Amino acid sequence: MSNTRAVIDGGIDNNDQGLDNKVPKSTAWKDFLSLIKIGIVNSNLITTFTGLWLALHFSSKGFFSNLDLVFYTLIGSGLIIAGSCALNNYIDRDIDPLMERTKRRPTVTGKANPTKVAAMSLLLIIAGTLFLMMTTMTAVVIGLIGVFSYIVPYTIWSKRRYVSNTVIGSFSGAVPPLIGWAAVDANLDVIAWVLFLIMFFWQPPHFYALAMRRVEEYRSAGVPMLPVIKGFKTTKRHIYFWIAALLPLPFFLPELGMPFLVLATLLNIGWIATGIYARKFKDDIKWATLMFVYSLQYLTIMFVAMVIITLL
Repeated sequence: MSNTRAVIDGGIDNNDQGLDNKVPKSTAWKDFLSLIKIGIVNSNLITTFTGLWLALHFSSKGFFSNLDLVFYTLIGSGLIIAGSCALNNYIDRDIDPLMERTKRRPTVTGKANPTKVAAMSLLLIIAGTLFLMMTTMTAVVIGLIGVFSYIVPYTIWSKRRYVSNTVIGSFSGAVPPLIGWAAVDANLDVIAWVLFLIMFFWQPPHFYALAMRRVEEYRSAGVPMLPVIKGFKTTKRHIYFWIAALLPLPFFLPELGMPFLVLATLLNIGWIATGIYARKFKDDIKWATLMFVYSLQYLTIMFVAMVIITLL
């Protein structure tokens, strides 16, 4: 906590940031969790664990006899994801004040010193890499590729320039299940790549729905998200396209059996059906909200189901 406090309390005066003084009170720990985007860390750890679990299951390796491997993988993955997210906050601190959902981040309010945030980010990534080195080098390489793709091609290069930024950013978000699998089996199975594709195809409709809800904020910040540049009608078509791309993927996981195939197919069809049903509101923001909420439930149910089915 002492290092966390040094990062948080080393900030500059709020008036220097051009912000009002109504900064919500919070603890150093809460600010730290905000810096590392704990929600993103947690959701990615679910997919990392699923990849790890399935690799152990299909290689006939016991879970409890490999608890050290589980620990190294989850801690290592969590740390490099946390470090990447904090570095993203550091880089985006100039546009975050322009968006309602990001303007209270510690890097914006002045509660966190930018230089110390950058240093903390690098330390988290290094620490995570060291933990992953206790598994396989394949897991290390995949993890570092994920970090690089999130920071350079997405955050620095495409996010502020191209409407395809969401698709480019989806690569890094699809890496966690590969890390989980590679930590057990460096020879990545087809199952691992299908998990990667599920995550890759899931992200555009998820983030397009979010972008529709926050379209004016992205427009003010100058971020060329799809609904900002192409409008809602085109964005909806793209959302349906990416959901449709998910439809065949469960058929490449016969090892998980018919119950999973049925469940996954119902989830995919249900996502499309939700969009069709939500049209009745004739309100694009309500439509986007329903699609966004469904996407969150979809991801959790899909990956948790993979684990549960292997226990039956």
